Amino acid sequence: QVQLVESGGGLVQPGGSLRLSCVASGSIFSINVMHWYRQAPGKQRELVAQISSSGTTHHADSIKGRFTISRDNAKNTVYLQMNSLKPEDTAAYYCAADVVLRPTDYARAFWGQGTQVTVSS
Repeated sequence: QVQLVESGGGLVQPGGSLRLSCVASGSIFSINVMHWYRQAPGKQRELVAQISSSGTTHHADSIKGRFTISRDNAKNTVYLQMNSLKPEDTAAYYCAADVVLRPTDYARAFWGQGTQVTVSS
């Protein structure tokens, strides 16, 4: 029904930047909140940032001032601009979206498959 596909991950040196993208496609009526999560090896998945359809954002304290979430509603796309990357940012990054499939439906959560970000010299 709905697919979320992330891109933009890779290997970057400490202090470098990456921009993640996540495109939602399928039978979408509307998308409420879009999220970025990450999960490092041996750790729980954690919320990195989220953005509402009107553009209200929330960023986790651990990345505040370095990462910025944004979205393009016309393209059903959410972005995560990551600057000043640190080794501790190394993780699999996942996007998620609260999607309304039909006008009378409640929103349902859909997840992408993840993209790996590795910060290392």
